Amino acid sequence: MAIKNILIVDDSPTDRKFLSDLLSRNGFKVATAESAEDAMAKVKQSPPDLVLMDVVLPGQNGFQATRALSRDENTKNIPIILCTSKNQETDRVWGLRQGARDFIAKPINQAELLAKISALG
Repeated sequence: MAIKNILIVDDSPTDRKFLSDLLSRNGFKVATAESAEDAMAKVKQSPPDLVLMDVVLPGQNGFQATRALSRDENTKNIPIILCTSKNQETDRVWGLRQGARDFIAKPINQAELLAKISALG
């Protein structure tokens, strides 16, 4: 499945803009969400091909949202890449155990992120 539509979930307006601009310039259609709850609603309304999920979010965190999406019969096949400042090995392992397909630490390396997206497509 080719990845065309990406949902960015991040409570930081700066990070959302950076990722939106980067992905748009590279031919992706981008939607954004500021919280896990907002993301869950958007995924159910219009499923993306990929979710870029921050971990530290208001309300439900990205680990919880990733677990919920990866266990839901309707959304379990949507790949999730965690994009977070929590870059300890334990965070990476825990994120992958919650159902994330990959993990990238902030600040985001543009080439690395695009390579990870390409590998999933």
